[in-house]
Amino acid sequence: MRPETTEDAAGPDSAIETGHLWQRPGFLIRRLNQIHIAMFFESCKDFAITPVQYGLLTTLSERPNLDQTSLCAEVGVDRTTMADVLRRLEERGLVKRSNSPADGRLKIANITPRGRKVMKDMYGSMREAQVRLLSPLNPKDQATFVRLLMQLAEGNNQYGRTSLKHFD
Repeated sequence: MRPETTEDAAGPDSAIETGHLWQRPGFLIRRLNQIHIAMFFESCKDFAITPVQYGLLTTLSERPNLDQTSLCAEVGVDRTTMADVLRRLEERGLVKRSNSPADGRLKIANITPRGRKVMKDMYGSMREAQVRLLSPLNPKDQATFVRLLMQLAEGNNQYGRTSLKHFD
């Protein structure tokens, strides 16, 4: 039995071929994620911070006083993962959680001065991982690639375990 072709799955006007593993967008995205995580950890090994933790710190530095549900919508992780990430960052003194003055049932998270220092110290290493990941592309293709990734993420946002609130 032959593998399903693009014409079978997407109609005759589709520009992609999906018969071979290396032609499948999902496989390539997963592989790029593995590569990026490896590059991130290599570049940022001195900080013991994961990409999700750094994303959370970035969000809290830009938008203080967010509750866990709002953070999930900003970072795109589920509530259980968010609770674990916040707990770990709080244990390290990088994030502080407190009860919401408006609703005592909610915990509000904020980045601490120590968290800001770690982010500042780590920025160059984090950026190095991003630059290395995109380095096989020329600058114009890098910008196009990131724009297309944003378009794909936004266009398929409803299928994620947690929908992102917005795309800046």
